[in-house]
This record gives sequence, C-alpha cells and structure tokens, in this order.
Amino acid sequence: MSHSIRPPIEGPSAWFGKDLVQRPDKWIYSLSSTDLAEIAEASATVRARRLDIAAIRQVDFPLPSLGPVLQRLRDDVLNGRGFVLLRGLPVEGRAVEESALAYWGIGTYFGNARSQNAKGHVLGHVRDLGLSSTDPNVRIYQTTERQNFHTDSCDIVALLCLKTAKSGGLSSLTSSMTIYNVMAERRPDLVWRLFQAMPTDRRGEVPEGKRPWFETPIYSDHQGLLSAIYAPHYVRSSQRFPEAPRLSAEDIAALDYFDRLAEDAELRLDMEFRPGDMQFVHNHTVLHDRTAFVDWPEPERKRHLLRLWLAAPGARPLPPAYAERYGSVEIGNRGGIICKDTRLHAPLEAV
Repeated sequence: MSHSIRPPIEGPSAWFGKDLVQRPDKWIYSLSSTDLAEIAEASATVRARRLDIAAIRQVDFPLPSLGPVLQRLRDDVLNGRGFVLLRGLPVEGRAVEESALAYWGIGTYFGNARSQNAKGHVLGHVRDLGLSSTDPNVRIYQTTERQNFHTDSCDIVALLCLKTAKSGGLSSLTSSMTIYNVMAERRPDLVWRLFQAMPTDRRGEVPEGKRPWFETPIYSDHQGLLSAIYAPHYVRSSQRFPEAPRLSAEDIAALDYFDRLAEDAELRLDMEFRPGDMQFVHNHTVLHDRTAFVDWPEPERKRHLLRLWLAAPGARPLPPAYAERYGSVEIGNRGGIICKDTRLHAPLEAV
C-alpha cells in the first residue's frame, strides 16, 4: 500500500547534532554582568512587593536590556532552531527560593506557566524521589533512570540546573524535524504510520471525564507546519489497558525506528549542564532526553533541576487532536495537566 508523505522540512529547525556541537556559540547565550544586574534588581523589586512566585508576570519583572534579547531567543525557540541554553545564573550557595524567583521571572519572557502534574505544580522539581518507572503511576523524572527521547505537554519546556549528579544525567536533544526527513527518505513504508493516532498512557493523572489513556498521532501536519508529540514509554505502557487500541507490528517497527534515529550520534546533541544553566526547548520540533545518573549520597548535594512548562504567546497553531492532552489548543493558554482536585501552586521543595 502506498501512502503520500509531506515534503522534507527545510530551515533551521531541521538540524543535526554533529553540526551544532561544533558551534556552541549558535545556541548558548552567556548572561553578562549587565544582564545579571537587571535580574537582581527585578528580583529585589518582586521580593519587596511580597509577590508569590506563581503570581509573577512579565510586567512585574522588568528587564530593560535583557528583555529584548530574551524575546529574540524565544523567537529562535519557536520559529528557528527550537532550543537555547542561557548560561551563568548565580545559583550556587543561594536558597532555592532566590534561584526559583529569578528563573520564573526569566521564564515569563518565554510563556505562561502550566501545571506539570495532577498536584498543580507550576514550578517543577526534577529530582530522584527513590521511585521506579515500573510503577505505572510514576513519571520517569522522579527517578534516576534514563528518560528516553520524548516531548512534554506544553509549547516550551524549560530547565534550570541547581545541582549536578555525581555522574551521568547528561541532557540530549534531537530535532524531530530531522528525524522525519531521514525516516521519510530511508523508511517511507514506516513513517506514514506515525501520522495515525496511537494511544498514550496518562500514568494515573487523568483529567475529569477522560480515559486513563489518550490518542494522538506522533506527527501532525497542520496548517503547513509539522509538529511532533511523543512519550515512548507511555505509548507502550498504554497496552496495559485492555480497551486501548492495540499496537500493531507495523506500529512497533515505526516506533523502534523513530527511537533509533532519535538516539543516532549524528542527529542528537549532548550537553552537560552546569549549575546556573537554563535550557528552553520547543516541544513541537525538538525531543529531549536525560541519561541515567548516579547521585550523591548526601541529600544537600543531590542532582536538582527546576522545571517550567510554558504556553507561549505567538506559538504555532496545533491540530484539534492535541486538545486531548493539552486541554485546549488555544495559543497562549494550552498545555499542562489539570485533574479534578488540581490546585495550582509553586512548591519550593520536591514533593
């Protein structure tokens, strides 16, 4: 059976890691002393007003010189390469609250924070909680396990590194646009299947009135734009529900080939976070991964990242199928996880 597929993706979003690793100046922005002074002043103003972190808006966090730079970088994330790394936020020896406030303020220039779990955490903590993904209601960021290449349920996912692991925990990115181009060229017999709806496990975080799994294509071609949404473990674990559609042998073959390309050394870009690094990633065109890690035994030294899920004003249109996971496809007001008893808040500890 023949299936028509869209033309290759052209432009900066279809990148190869082997090229970008040679040009870190293309994707790393180092905060200057002027930038840091503006962040410190904005943070002090917010603290003086006693604003709750979750209530801070961009207007509350003025950055006269850095603000326009962040707007340009946001455009690179949404319409260009699909990611950026900001380097140099002072975090070592500082309270989590102080770092979180500055990070949140910077994040407001990229989008509006969304709930990252059923508990309503708009400020997430990526930290090992001693859990295992063998529990079907555990999400992998709560473990030391490798995450595998995936997307999160928002326009932009952002991470701030507070502390690194004893070993491991590298961040890896791959362009889902490049994966499409390569797969369409090499395996057109499989790539078409990724445009058909597949089930994905909600991992116990089920919005009211919804099934414990949802269906959406891995790739969607909508209004001339190709977007990807993918959580490999959760697609496969959807099969624990007897009523979920069964994955065929052809489905599994397509998913396996997609995963293989995501991990390809020529396609992926690996980076080692430093304390104070902030990574912003466009979920619709870039997949992210984390290698397994060995943590420090001392609680105060353990690997710790803060995370934001952001709905970005000016983001691309998304197909109606995304509403099953995003709650809505309204630009600037979509994404996140909202369940019956969800209460939005920004915890300062991993819970």
